[in-house]
Amino acid sequence: MSIGQIAKRTGSNVSAIRFYATENLIPFTRSPSGHRLFHRSVIRRISFILISQNLGYSLQEIKGALDSLPENRTPTKADWERLSKKFSQDIESRIKQLKELQSKLSGCIGCGCLSLKKCELYNAGDYISKNGSGARFLLGDKPDES
Repeated sequence: MSIGQIAKRTGSNVSAIRFYATENLIPFTRSPSGHRLFHRSVIRRISFILISQNLGYSLQEIKGALDSLPENRTPTKADWERLSKKFSQDIESRIKQLKELQSKLSGCIGCGCLSLKKCELYNAGDYISKNGSGARFLLGDKPDES
């Protein structure tokens, strides 16, 4: 497939596809005239890249994942399942962290502002600041329950 066909099918810009190819995220060959040609399976790789970027993964992380797939043949269902299992575990972990964050945001987060009545109970005198800067309870520190 031509770069234009791949761009149209994936909804990506030609420049993005060219970049992915240059960064070895997607395989390609050259036509006798020097144009990049792509196997149809590249569509799934690009879709995976776009979805992964939307989830906050870096191109380096995405490339690491894609490097586990075969480059010289179309990845099989088993290839994609192996890759998706690792990403699914990471996504589950992120979901757990986001739910924990969501549940803590309305209470004392250990940031030192002491603007909520609860903060004086959980972080009296901003004692948690001895552990460092930032929202200490969101970073994993526990309120002193004594």
